[in-house]
Amino acid sequence: MIALARPLLALAVALTLALPAAAQPKDKDYEPQVGQAGKDVIWVPTPDDVVERMLRMAQVTPNDYVVDLGAGDGKIAIAAAKKFGARSLGIEYNPDMAKHAQRNLEKAGVTARAKIIQGDIFVTDFTQATVVTMYLLPALNLKLRPQILAMRPGTRVVSHSFNMEDWEPDETSSLDGRRAYFWLVPANVAGTWNLEFGGERHELALEQRYQKVDGSVSFRGAMQAGLRDARLRGAAFSFAYVDNGGVRRDFTGRVSGNRMEGSFRAETGAEGKWSAAKK
Repeated sequence: MIALARPLLALAVALTLALPAAAQPKDKDYEPQVGQAGKDVIWVPTPDDVVERMLRMAQVTPNDYVVDLGAGDGKIAIAAAKKFGARSLGIEYNPDMAKHAQRNLEKAGVTARAKIIQGDIFVTDFTQATVVTMYLLPALNLKLRPQILAMRPGTRVVSHSFNMEDWEPDETSSLDGRRAYFWLVPANVAGTWNLEFGGERHELALEQRYQKVDGSVSFRGAMQAGLRDARLRGAAFSFAYVDNGGVRRDFTGRVSGNRMEGSFRAETGAEGKWSAAKK
């Protein structure tokens, strides 16, 4: 039996080599399975309607650069490019899944605006994103949180199913029992600022916990007025206070690093420009 097997095997190999390239057996394309294990998560695809809601929560436009952390089969990168006209990048750790997702992009005809790369989301630089999307586990969200908070103020972040604990979302949406969470990365305003407006100079002291801000304005020696309606959304900052004469002043402006500037209006009708520099 062994003696006969060898010639038969040789004949089979010869016939296979003689076949035209088109007739050669092909490897099957990689097909992911729901629930399969990944580096830190199992793969469960986000439903299409939730993908669309996430991108609408972020108000994605053709001017955006969307980065999907843990891209899976690439559907968020595809939707961002195809439905919203944005540039998009998906970062996927599993090399087979990354190739599969890139093939999906090719089938969808969006490779001019979208791309999938194999990489580690904790190592790959995604700081240029204007929108970040993710469907990760709570522990991974928390691990990513410092990196996300260090991004450009106003960066939009959307997570499917899992939040970021004490960093409360700016919006929570629900769709058929599934939740999506939205945040705007806030500017860093904590500290003491020299506030100037209308020829006056005061000290503005701010305390911050993510997008929530409180503080006071010091004027006329030890006199302090607590802030009212302080609101921080990305780099946009507004607040008000009532001075010692009982007049309310409202300030709106933007934060740029260690400086802020904008316009103010008082109940008396006085208005003008204001600026502040961090001490």
